[in-house]
Amino acid sequence: MDWLELIFIAIGLSMDAFAVAVSKGLCVKDNQWRDALGTGAYFGIFQAAMPLAGYALGFQFKSVIDKSAHWIAFGLLLLIGLNMIRESRRPDDAPAPTYGFKKMLLLSLATSIDALAVGVTFVVFEGSILLAVLAIGAITFTISAAGVKIGCAFGSRLKSKAEIAGGVILILIGIKILLEHFGVINF
Repeated sequence: MDWLELIFIAIGLSMDAFAVAVSKGLCVKDNQWRDALGTGAYFGIFQAAMPLAGYALGFQFKSVIDKSAHWIAFGLLLLIGLNMIRESRRPDDAPAPTYGFKKMLLLSLATSIDALAVGVTFVVFEGSILLAVLAIGAITFTISAAGVKIGCAFGSRLKSKAEIAGGVILILIGIKILLEHFGVINF
């Protein structure tokens, strides 16, 4: 695998995180860099750590990971998406949903499970695994931070409809993961 292929892998892995970051940005009231950078950091760290963990596990647990990763990602994204839709029905004077440690941890985990499986394939990668995971993390950080800013630019005009859209996006990502696993679609 050459570095150009690695960059495309990193971009591909970061697309779920980007979609979730846009969804998060849709719900942010103020266009704050803190939210964008924080979201980028969560997703970037997880997208870097998961391939490293996959690399460490090697092919020993590949069959277990392949059998359950899609269900785990689907379940987490479904629960988080349904919660966002539920929160969209709160009164306008209610506090905005928080994006604390627990929620961001779950979102980061859900969007990076596929990176664990990719890490297993890095066992045959002839380049530096450390540079590979740093590239994946940096690209995901950048794309995710931009996603929050993009979502926020549109979300301030859409309010509760944005939360519904964000929840639906997360659920659709989960369904996409299942459909890809079962070979119904190939993206």
